[in-house]
Amino acid sequence: MKRVIILGSTGSIGESALRVARDLPDDIRVVGLCCGGNTKRLAEQAAEFQPEAVASVCGDLVGAEDLGPRAFCGKDAAVRLVEETEADIILNGISGSAGLRPSLAAVRRGRDLALANKESLVLAGSLLIGTARKAGARILPVDSEHAALSGLLEGQDPAGVAELILTASGGVVRDLPLEALCGVRFREALCHPTWKMGAAITVDSSTMANKGLEVIEAQRLFGVRLNAIHVLLHPQCIVHSLTRTADGTLHAELSTPDMRIPIQNALTGSPARSNGVDWLDLTGQSLTFDRVDPRRYPMLGLAYGAAEGSSADPVVFVAANEVARAAFMSDTITFTRIAEIVERALSRQWTLSGRCVEEILALDRDVRRTVQKELKDERS
Repeated sequence: MKRVIILGSTGSIGESALRVARDLPDDIRVVGLCCGGNTKRLAEQAAEFQPEAVASVCGDLVGAEDLGPRAFCGKDAAVRLVEETEADIILNGISGSAGLRPSLAAVRRGRDLALANKESLVLAGSLLIGTARKAGARILPVDSEHAALSGLLEGQDPAGVAELILTASGGVVRDLPLEALCGVRFREALCHPTWKMGAAITVDSSTMANKGLEVIEAQRLFGVRLNAIHVLLHPQCIVHSLTRTADGTLHAELSTPDMRIPIQNALTGSPARSNGVDWLDLTGQSLTFDRVDPRRYPMLGLAYGAAEGSSADPVVFVAANEVARAAFMSDTITFTRIAEIVERALSRQWTLSGRCVEEILALDRDVRRTVQKELKDERS
């Protein structure tokens, strides 16, 4: 039985992970749960799964004595939960740069890391991977695209792989006229045509900031050239990723679009277990693929540029996008302004003198303050 800590347990990834744990009680023991500020839902989860410890990063744990033997609260709560609770694997479903420290804490202790927090690799890929190797920990991708690539690449000679192809749904703006994009509001951007996700990642799916992060994540995870990673629009969300071998052959992983599949495989280490996901029936299915229009999705091009730029640029991309996305979600800016704000932030001269986590997060804070001040000045 695997002892599992779930970070971000009240978000979409965390809820899917708990569904997996509920279906596999003989394989998975949930020993730790961590939320952002949704302590009411955390209490409900704790009552069901009886973890050894719980944590809340943003909210007060009122009545903590009812949540388990140990409860952590505050900005370091997730790290403390990881460091002070015995576990075999940590699932990190925290959103944004806040997930970096818990990811590092997990691999430093030699725990396997089931990673849904792509920012950990984007911000500190070499640091996280190097620390994991030194401690003997594995980084297991949970994003459906990277989980698919991991399976497709298993046993492959790296020299024989010519391309990695990530698929993208295109989000809610996929079929809108270009001139209508500036009128998209937050409530409309939440209506993803296929996936059921949290608000932030749903917006990032529509701008394709999320796909840009996944491109950088794939580069870090699989050690391939950036120009060998491509993105195709695939509205059906059935083909999760593809590889092309040197002979031109394409290899693809197909499944029902349900995050329980990659989560279960990461937590159990095997796809040879049934789950509650309906099997994909290809009868009558039409699978279509298109190139990404850079006019509709400028954030993807900005992510490629950040990956090719200085070591500071991926940090700037993440921080500026999170500030701009929050402004859009509060109806402060229009949809198309998100990319404009990120591009302006990337055009500044930022430096990252080292690769330690403190310096990375210090730059992250500096970028956020600068972008927030610019937005405040615009409104005044």
